[in-house]
Amino acid sequence: MHALRPLLRKFLFKLFAATLACAAVLAPRAASAEALLLIEADSGKVLQADNATVPWYPASVTKIMTAYVALKAVKDGRLTLDTLLTVSPTAASQSPSKMGFRPGTQVTVDNALKMMMVKSANDMAVVLAEGVGGSIDGFSAMMNDTAKKLGMTQTSYVNPNGLPADGQITSARDLGILARSFLRDLPEYEYFVHIPAIRFGKRVTGNFNKLIGRYPGADGFKTGFICASGYNLVASATRNGRRLIAVVLGANSGTARAVKAAQLLERGFAQDNLTWLRPSLGTVENLVPVDATPPNLRDEMCGGHRKRPATDDDDALIAAGGGTTGSASATGGEAQVTFFTAGLQPPLMKASELMASAPAAVEPVLVYTGPTRTGTALIAAVAADADQQTASKPRGKKSRVAKKPDAADKPTDKPKDTKTAAAKPNAKQADGKSDGRTAAKPAPTKPAGAKHAAAKPAEKPAASGDQAAKPAKPKATTKPAAAAKPANNS
Repeated sequence: MHALRPLLRKFLFKLFAATLACAAVLAPRAASAEALLLIEADSGKVLQADNATVPWYPASVTKIMTAYVALKAVKDGRLTLDTLLTVSPTAASQSPSKMGFRPGTQVTVDNALKMMMVKSANDMAVVLAEGVGGSIDGFSAMMNDTAKKLGMTQTSYVNPNGLPADGQITSARDLGILARSFLRDLPEYEYFVHIPAIRFGKRVTGNFNKLIGRYPGADGFKTGFICASGYNLVASATRNGRRLIAVVLGANSGTARAVKAAQLLERGFAQDNLTWLRPSLGTVENLVPVDATPPNLRDEMCGGHRKRPATDDDDALIAAGGGTTGSASATGGEAQVTFFTAGLQPPLMKASELMASAPAAVEPVLVYTGPTRTGTALIAAVAADADQQTASKPRGKKSRVAKKPDAADKPTDKPKDTKTAAAKPNAKQADGKSDGRTAAKPAPTKPAGAKHAAAKPAEKPAASGDQAAKPAKPKATTKPAAAAKPANNS
């Protein structure tokens, strides 16, 4: 009996420690404007769910469904990855982020998917929608039909890219179901959701999902942002043959959503040996939907308190303690979770340090316009795209700088703002491109024009989240005329 006591004490101590760990994970959390979900990819078992069935604006995570529907069409033989699609005026008029191709430009399904999933190109989402469904409305109907078949009971779509629209709604629950379905139904096309970077001509664009190339085993999926939704992320990672899916909705920066997702994934992997101690939360399909209106986070995400315009590609790190705003409240404190570097070997790193580190060096995937090419023909196509970029460099450079505020759209701002911008020469920067910085440019050349430019913005931002028509008056100079063209080339 005496010999058993040390073993009994050791067992009870481990049991007590494990119970405390589970309690910390499963304890009710304070209500906050964000939703979190962690599930097992294979079984759909829920490991953590906070506000997971509250309706939410999806933003660009919509493109997971766009890719799913397009790739199902490929798998069913209705088109191929080599099928050429044409950029329509409607596609070209979408707000950034976008590739900025002129109407009439042709791209393959394969290249359009890569551009859409890595750069989050809104124009490529419409190109795919029109190519597969005939129109945005036709494709949206296909998306809604697919959502219904998959059991996404809280989801409705009105466009393929997630640009602001009141009827574009989902939930963390439904996004978890969609991610599982993608992996289950389209395993041969899974690489589209974890491409680290693409190269178009001379321009290299890294994946907005910061886990790719940083978090060990990260292998999906997609980011999203509009002012109404906050920063969204559907992420997945695989370790020791076990794959987890994390959904973060409503984070307050691009880095914060990545940190939260990494913390969720890490805790899920760490708890693998404690599953018998945790009460069952059921499967993701069995989570009970909440009948509510999606929260509108516009003031919080895009209010005047921000030092710079919010965008999907947000690299902002919060200096306090190396963490990110909001991460402690959502996950119980960053200090509780540390991460091994690649290979799962020491040294240990905090989540924010991991996300702030440089991604693993990779060769970007080449994307290009025109038909599928290989060998010397591919080299020539890439060179031609690079030459096109060089020819329009002065205009494209100004366009890219001014493009930052694009993502800060209202949930009710429809892509019609972009059409308005296309109709007004002095509103070209309304393609989501203008904030105070653009208006400041003409000042040194024309003091009188600068005064007019400074007078106009007072009323314009109130009318549109894209802050259209700031440089209205400098139209008499030659500079705005040159800046008017890049809207279709950015």
